[in-house]
Amino acid sequence: MTLTDDAPTTTTTTNGNGTSELLPEALLEEFRRRAAGYDRTNTFFQEDFDELRKRGYYAANVPRELGGLGLGLAEMGHQQRRLARYAPATALATSMHLYWTGLAAEAHRMGATEHDWILTDAAAGEIFAAGHAESGNDVPVALSTARAERVEGGYRFYGRKHFGSLSPVWTRFGVHALDASDPANPVIVQGFVDRAAPGYEILDVWDTLGMRATQSHDTRLDGVFVPDDRISSITPAGANDDPWNSLMVLWALGMIANVYVGIAERAFDLAVASAKSKTSIGLERGSLAYHPMIQHRVTEMYLELDAMRAVVDRMTADWDAGVDHGERWAMQILSARWRAGEGAKRVVDIAVDVAGGQAFFKASELERLYRDVRAGGFHPGTVAFAHEVVGKVALGVAGDQPRW
Repeated sequence: MTLTDDAPTTTTTTNGNGTSELLPEALLEEFRRRAAGYDRTNTFFQEDFDELRKRGYYAANVPRELGGLGLGLAEMGHQQRRLARYAPATALATSMHLYWTGLAAEAHRMGATEHDWILTDAAAGEIFAAGHAESGNDVPVALSTARAERVEGGYRFYGRKHFGSLSPVWTRFGVHALDASDPANPVIVQGFVDRAAPGYEILDVWDTLGMRATQSHDTRLDGVFVPDDRISSITPAGANDDPWNSLMVLWALGMIANVYVGIAERAFDLAVASAKSKTSIGLERGSLAYHPMIQHRVTEMYLELDAMRAVVDRMTADWDAGVDHGERWAMQILSARWRAGEGAKRVVDIAVDVAGGQAFFKASELERLYRDVRAGGFHPGTVAFAHEVVGKVALGVAGDQPRW
């Protein structure tokens, strides 16, 4: 994956009252109170969604001149991290909209305005979602088990997509599929399905271990038509280094990584509060905060969390500052995604140990975080894919065929 050499320097901007006012503390506390109910009933975070939409959060990274708040990658990531500390599923599903608007915003800043309609649609209240996950495909976007068929005026799409976060509310569904009509030159076609279009079905299959409020149902594409003006990219199958895909990976994994940092931060705070509040008759000073093993485990959490924040923040800050990592951008992005996802699991696991038996109960927020954080292993940039790409880039064999 290669990002363009002329990556822009992005000046992070905020709304007039500062970014802290974008999501006030009192509002976020309401989100936290609702999160347990959404999880328990396996329902969409509708009230959270309505509040976020009303406050313009779904246009936060749309450039100001197109009706948004103009937040760059780093600041939008920090907002998502903060949201995840209160409502992880809300934050994760919201990421699947924000990476489309972030991608289009970066393209706009680079002078490529053909996709500005994404930004103006988002500013007008349209909601974007991602239809990339497929069975039998471990190279997302670059390959596809779905089929695209060229017809007059556009393409028809066939196939089944998994993990479709925001299924109850999306109005624009970004999909990709393989057009192999020329067997010697197969291409991947990407485009956006309008919710009003016939030819697709949302399948109510989302009953999962965690991140239940995302309501990430499957979608069956049965010849749904996407007109040419909503086809966003046509690239050679197997390639993943064009600007559209590169910016997609940057924003998608940048948002996802920050969500898992936020989950880890909340787990750390809960574990520390628990340790400070508990006592033992076996300790002369009473508080478990004086127990050497508790101190050791809290330190382990902090060290892991500190590394997560450092790697993720460096990556997003480097992008906004226009740092030229060249081909090694793939390493930077996948490293941040891997570090955040795997680190969050470790932090939450230790937090549950520190909190003890109370974390085993459904009433415990840590019990829910323990389940939610498991979703980190299933996003693009999996452990296997991250190690493959980082190793190949480091060895100078990225892009060589055959794959292995």
